[in-house]
Amino acid sequence: MLAIVKSLALSGMEGHFIQVEVDVANGLPAFDIVGLPATTVREAKERVRTAVKNSGFDFPMKRITVNLAPADLKKEGPGLDLPMAVGILVATEQISIEKVTNCVFLGELSLDGTLRGIPGVLPMASAAVNLHSDLKLILPGDNAREAALVEELTVLGANTLKEVVDYFRGDVELVRTFSDKEFTPAASLGVDFQDIKGQASVKRALEVAAAGNHNILLIGPPGTGKTMLAKALPGIMPDMTFSEAIEVTKVYSIAGLLPANQPLVQDRPFRSPHHSTSSAGLAGGGRIPKPGEISLANHGVLFLDELPEFSRDVLEVLRQPLEDRVITVSRAAATLTYPARIMIASSMNPCHCGMATDNGGINCTCSPLQIARYQARISGPLLDRMDIQIEVPRVSYEELAGEGEGEGEVSIRIKSRVEKARAIQRERLGQKNLANSEMNSRQVRLFCKLDAQGKELLHKAYKQLGLSARAHDRILKVARTIADLSGEKYILTEHLAEAIQYRALDRGMSRV
Repeated sequence: MLAIVKSLALSGMEGHFIQVEVDVANGLPAFDIVGLPATTVREAKERVRTAVKNSGFDFPMKRITVNLAPADLKKEGPGLDLPMAVGILVATEQISIEKVTNCVFLGELSLDGTLRGIPGVLPMASAAVNLHSDLKLILPGDNAREAALVEELTVLGANTLKEVVDYFRGDVELVRTFSDKEFTPAASLGVDFQDIKGQASVKRALEVAAAGNHNILLIGPPGTGKTMLAKALPGIMPDMTFSEAIEVTKVYSIAGLLPANQPLVQDRPFRSPHHSTSSAGLAGGGRIPKPGEISLANHGVLFLDELPEFSRDVLEVLRQPLEDRVITVSRAAATLTYPARIMIASSMNPCHCGMATDNGGINCTCSPLQIARYQARISGPLLDRMDIQIEVPRVSYEELAGEGEGEGEVSIRIKSRVEKARAIQRERLGQKNLANSEMNSRQVRLFCKLDAQGKELLHKAYKQLGLSARAHDRILKVARTIADLSGEKYILTEHLAEAIQYRALDRGMSRV
C-alpha cells in the first residue's frame, strides 16, 4: 500500500514542503530511502524500525521504499524520522489515511519512540502557513512553543510516537500550543555606561554609533577599557522589533543555539568570536552551510577584540556582508544566503607593544616601521568601512579613583536619545528598520546636503586626509546621525567637524 505524509525540510533560511511517500510491498525485507537524503536521513531507517517496534506497533517484514519528494532538494537532519514512521503505520493500515491528510509531521525519534527536538523549526513552521492555514503541525513538545510563534498555525506537541498514534486513534488529545511569552524586549545591561570611569569622548562616539548603526573601531593602549566599552554598547541600542526578533530567532534555531526554555530571542545579539576563529566560523560553514558568527550577530553587534590578531583572510570575509547586509556561502552541496545586518564593534592596540599613543609614545618600544606594519594587518578597504575610528586614551588616576564624581550618564538615558534619533531616521527613510548607515548613494545626496561652509570643510578634509569616495559618504552618514541626535533638520558645520574627527586612522594616528 502507498501512503503519502506531509513534512518539511530546511534550505538556508527557507522551509520547504516535503512529501514523504511510503510504499510497503511484498518481497524480501528491505528499507530503502531515496530522494537525495543526507547521511542523517539515511540512518533514520534504523531509528524508525526500532522506535516503531518499541512503541508496541507492528513493523512490516516487507520491502519498504520511502521517497522524499521533490527529489532535487537535499534533505538533511533527523526531522524526517516521525513522518517516515507515520507513513509506514499508515501504509500498513495501523493509522487511517484520512486522519493524517491535513497534518504536517516533524521530529527525531529515539529508539524507545520518544520524540526529540530538532533545529530550524521556526522557518519551517513559517513555510507551513504559506501552504495552507488549516494544517496541523505535529512535532516534539520541546519545539512546540517555538513553532507556536507562527500564530496562524495549529501546533500540537507530542512526547512519543505512541502518543501521536493514540491521538489519531482517538485515545488521547493533543492540546494546541500557544506562544505564552509576550514580546518584551529589554537590552541586557551587563555593563552600564555609568560604571565606566572617564572616556567621555568615547562614550559619545558609541552613542553616535548606536544611533546610526555605524561600525566603530576603538584604538588605544592595553587596559584603557576598550572591551568594557564595547560590551556596554548593546545597553544603549534600540529594542528589537518583533519582526527583527523573529528573524534573529530563525537564525539561532537553524544553528541549533536556541535555548529550550526561550522560544524567542528578545535581546539584540552580541557575538564576540576569538581571534583564532576561521573564515568558515565567521561566514558560516559545513557541507550544507550553517550560519556563522556574522549571521548570528544579525540585528546586533559583532565585537572583534584585538582586530589585527585576526587572520587577514578572516577579516576580508567581512567586506561583502558590510555592503550587502546579507552573506552568501557557497559549498559543493549548496549555496545559501543568510542575513547579515550587523554593527561591527572592534578594538585594537595602536602597535605591537600597545604604547604608541600613550603619553606621546615615550614608553613605546616599536619603531615607526613596526607600527606601520602592525596597523597594515587591517586592509584599507576594511578600515574604510569603519565609520567611526576613535582613540581611547588612558584613564587618569583622578578619574579612576573618583567615587561618584564625574560619573557618566546611565545607559538607559543614552538609549532614550538613541531611540529618538532612530525614530527620526525611520520617518525620513520611510522604512521601519533602516538606519543612517544603510542609506544608499541616492539617499546620501538627498538627505545629507551641506551648506557652503560645510562643503568647504569636507573638501579640505577630503584632500588633506586622502579620503576615498566610500569614506566621504560615510562621514556624511555619521554627520547626519549627529544632527539627528541634536534634533537638527540640516547638517551643521559642527556636526560635520565631529564626524571628521572620528576618522583617527585617516588623520594619521601612529607615532611619528
